[in-house]
Amino acid sequence: MIKYIKEREGIMETVIKKCEEKMNSTIASIENKFTTVRAGRANPAMLDGINVEYYGVETPIKQLANISIPEARQLMIKPFDKSILGGIEKAIFEANIGITPNNNGECIFLVIPPLTEDRRKELVKQVKSIAEEGKIALRNIRQEANTEIKNLELSEDMTKKAEERVQELINKYNKVIEEKLKEKENELMTI
Repeated sequence: MIKYIKEREGIMETVIKKCEEKMNSTIASIENKFTTVRAGRANPAMLDGINVEYYGVETPIKQLANISIPEARQLMIKPFDKSILGGIEKAIFEANIGITPNNNGECIFLVIPPLTEDRRKELVKQVKSIAEEGKIALRNIRQEANTEIKNLELSEDMTKKAEERVQELINKYNKVIEEKLKEKENELMTI
């Protein structure tokens, strides 16, 4: 009987550890999504998700060019192969990121316009939406973990302790999301 209980406790620890790993990856995903929301400053992450057709293959811009920030509100994209300049320019234009690319024959410059107050507020709403998606993901992870814990057929006390630990995790990670959200809101609202 003691061996059975120890085995169940081990499985319970594994469930909680797996739950925490999933919550960590949710936070990483949110941070990644936050970087794609531009705050009036140049950031190479703005180009994440923009692909260029290169020899028949959809290829991320990062793999085709060096991306640098010569000024605070300017990105410079210098392709390894100059023949792809037009393709990169077209892909950026079609991605509709609100910036018109300038091609000088050597590289492409993206000048990030200053944000208006209304646009800043829209971006804050977008960031809040991303944060809420993260909180929903955390709740789903908690529900999944609690279901697994109940299926372990532990004693009532052990089940309750395990569920409390999962709740502590979700509280911790919800605070992390709130902190990241505040940081991003401040970044967006400062001129």
